[in-house]
Amino acid sequence: MSFDADSLAAWLAHLEQLHPSAIDMGLERVARVRDAMGLAPDFPVVVVGGTNGKGSTCAMLSAAYRAAGFKVGTYTSPHILHYNERVAIDLLPADDAAIVAGFRAVEAARGDTSLTYFEFGTLAAMHQFIAAGVEVAVLEVGLGGRLDAVNVFEPDVAAVVSVDIDHQAFLGDDRESIGFEKAGIFRPGKPAFCADPNPPRALVEQAERIGAELQLIGRDFGYVNETTQWRWRGRNGQKPGLPFPALRGAYQLGNASLVIAILDALYARLPVGIGDLKRGLLEVELPGRYQVLPGRPSIVLDVAHNPHAAAALAQNLLNQGFFQATHAVFGMMADKDIAGVVACLKDRIEVWHVATLDTPRAATAEALARAIVAAGAQGRVQIHGSIAEAFAAARSAAGENDRIAAFGSFYTVAGVLALGPR
Repeated sequence: MSFDADSLAAWLAHLEQLHPSAIDMGLERVARVRDAMGLAPDFPVVVVGGTNGKGSTCAMLSAAYRAAGFKVGTYTSPHILHYNERVAIDLLPADDAAIVAGFRAVEAARGDTSLTYFEFGTLAAMHQFIAAGVEVAVLEVGLGGRLDAVNVFEPDVAAVVSVDIDHQAFLGDDRESIGFEKAGIFRPGKPAFCADPNPPRALVEQAERIGAELQLIGRDFGYVNETTQWRWRGRNGQKPGLPFPALRGAYQLGNASLVIAILDALYARLPVGIGDLKRGLLEVELPGRYQVLPGRPSIVLDVAHNPHAAAALAQNLLNQGFFQATHAVFGMMADKDIAGVVACLKDRIEVWHVATLDTPRAATAEALARAIVAAGAQGRVQIHGSIAEAFAAARSAAGENDRIAAFGSFYTVAGVLALGPR
């Protein structure tokens, strides 16, 4: 007997126990249910992969399409506070009823096929986009690319934002192996992009092998920072006088350049004017990506959870200006490169407030403390019972001229945002 419930919470609990493992790389089961559901989108599909920068790229791309008046569906993961964040139509999170309707459609079609939480959600999201009549869908890869559930849908454009070390147990231990997996979203004869300034050879060779129309940042498209504005260049010309994206961080120019290259590739089907592009860049919102909360002390929220992202966070903290002290609110997963993240940030932090995240995958606060000491960090380390307690301690200790930086995981940022407005 198939499962049914009216509440989203009941469905999510069902999804969590439906498959014996949280991650089960492969497309055969997902494709079988896709076909049973008859999911064949007749609108352009953009698939975005990469180690870091996927969420920012999807957010800017969706904002530009929405500014141009197109009905856009956006599927991203993981969420920070609510599952609804994963499925957005016209930039607004789907309501519970729409998500439940998508889940019911998957459940009715899957038969005995077992699906993971992410696979189930991916199929339900596409069902919602088709039902809503979107004109373009922007899909974020969950893990890797080649064997990710998102890859059962044929992209009109595929993009890899960056390639670095993460999820080694599934993707391999080096950038070449990981680049090959991420290039698995490319398609023969279709536009493909890579915004990593040092693309792995395996990624480029895979694009060449299948005949994808690969464009690389620095070679085929790119940007020039002109201090008060910036200029994009691509195969079809230039776009001068662009405003800086509302998302903070110098690396966002690379992501924005990729977004414009994608818009350019789909322009014949989805024309976005320069005014709409500028509006999209200025109005884009995305919590937890170098998000700076107003007021004092300054509070920075960043989901950085691998050394590549931590290095970008360290540079952003340096560029943010002078603060008398920086208090870290820090929690990470046990299967992440904790030492690598700490090494990137140890010289930016005066006090570490560490806590065990509220998930079975979490590293213990004691393990985090040991990693910080082993890295030779000069900052003091304080252990707390939860992220909420760690943040409260940081707030109590920080003066008006100090800074609090919460990072290490989506769970870390969620733990702070769940406390509500500052």
